[in-house]
Amino acid sequence: MINREKLENNQVLLYVMVLAAAFGFGFMAPDLAGQVGGSISIIIAILMYSMFSQIPFVSLKDAFGNRRYLVAILLTNYIAVPIVVWFLSGFLPDHTPLLLGFFLVLLTPCIDYVIVFTALGKGNEKLVLMSTPLLFITQMLLLPVYLWLFLGDSATGIVRSGPFLEAFFGLIAVPLGIAIAVQLLARKSSAGGRLIDLSAWLPVPFMALTLFVVVASQIGKVSAFADQIVKVIPLYIAFMAIMPVISRFVAKWTGLDTGAGRALVFSGSTRNSLVVLPLALALPGEVSTLVAAVIVTQTIVELAGELVYIRWVPKLIK
Repeated sequence: MINREKLENNQVLLYVMVLAAAFGFGFMAPDLAGQVGGSISIIIAILMYSMFSQIPFVSLKDAFGNRRYLVAILLTNYIAVPIVVWFLSGFLPDHTPLLLGFFLVLLTPCIDYVIVFTALGKGNEKLVLMSTPLLFITQMLLLPVYLWLFLGDSATGIVRSGPFLEAFFGLIAVPLGIAIAVQLLARKSSAGGRLIDLSAWLPVPFMALTLFVVVASQIGKVSAFADQIVKVIPLYIAFMAIMPVISRFVAKWTGLDTGAGRALVFSGSTRNSLVVLPLALALPGEVSTLVAAVIVTQTIVELAGELVYIRWVPKLIK
C-alpha cells in the first residue's frame, strides 16, 4: 500500500518516468501536447496551493528559533548565491531572454521538495521546513532587485508588468492566500486539519503532472532553442558543484551542527524552479518559450544532482 512518506521518498524516480513520458508524448503527438498545454495555469495553481499549504506560515516566528541557521541561510542564499550566479552568467552570451531564465531560476531558493531531499541526505529537515516562509517572502522581495542589478534596463522591454503581475497574483498570491486561510482554519476546527492532511498528498502528483504538461507542450518548441539550452547545462552542473563547498564553509563559520550544516547545503544548492515558472509563462511569445525551457532544464539537471547529493552531502559534512 502506498503511503505519503513512501510517495515522497520515491518522487525522483516518479519524476524521471514522467519526464521520459513527456518527451515521448511531446514529440509523437505535438498537436495534442499543445492542447494539453492549455491546462498549465490551473495545474500550477493547484501545485502552488498544495506546496504552500505545507509551509507553516502561521508559525513564522518559529523560523527565528535557530539564529545561527537563520544567519547562515540568508548569507548563503542572498549573498553567496548571487555572487556565484553573476560569475557563472559571464559564460553565457549576452542574450536577455536566456539570461532572464538563468537568473530567475538560480536566484530563488527552493521551498518545497528540498525538505524531502534534506531528510534523505541526513540533514535537519525541520530547520528547512521552519525557514520556508522566510525564504519565500525574502525571495519574492529580492528577486526584482537582483534582476534589476544583473539585467538593468535590458529586461524592461521583455518583462511587462501587466501579465507578470497577473501571473503572480493568479498563480502565486491567490494559492498562497488560500493556503494561509486553510492553515488558520486548521487551528480552529478539525475540518481544517483534515483539509491540510489531504492537501499534503497533492505536491508530488501535481509536481509530476506539471512537469509532464510543461515538458510535453514545450519540447517541440524548445528544439528551436537547443543551441542556447545546451549552454546553460554545464553552468547548472557547476552551480551544483560549487554551492555545497561554499555552504560548508558558511556552516563552519557560523558554527552550525552537522544536521543544520547539511540542511544549509541543500538549501543553498536547490532552486525554486516551479514557483518562478508561472512568471516565465507570462512573458510574451517566443521569449516565454525560451525562458520556460531554461527553467525546466534546470529542474531536470537538479533532480539528477539531488541523487548525488543524498549520498555525497553526509560525507561532505560529517
